[in-house]
Amino acid sequence: MAERVERLASERAVVVFTKSSCCMCHTVTTLLGELAVSAAVHELDKEPLGKEMEKELARRLYGDRGGPAVPAVFIGGSLVGGTSKVMAMHLKGELVPMLRNAGALWL
Repeated sequence: MAERVERLASERAVVVFTKSSCCMCHTVTTLLGELAVSAAVHELDKEPLGKEMEKELARRLYGDRGGPAVPAVFIGGSLVGGTSKVMAMHLKGELVPMLRNAGALWL
């Protein structure tokens, strides 16, 4: 499952793993859309292997501590984090430069 997550995470400059009913996922994808980022969005509740992918993402985000697996944001093929991390980076002015460096923004 790790290989599948890696493959999907590297298919575009920005990839977000979500669930269709998750309000925080909607918040993150809306922010990226407002920044004119064309992210690849994978809704795990609509994927055949979604449960297994969700477990892999939770492991990557939290290890053995546990926590929400979505949203999981990858920029330039690297896992950035979930809602808190993405929003904190945006507020600190770090998100846009990272998106630009990954080729997700043109301006």
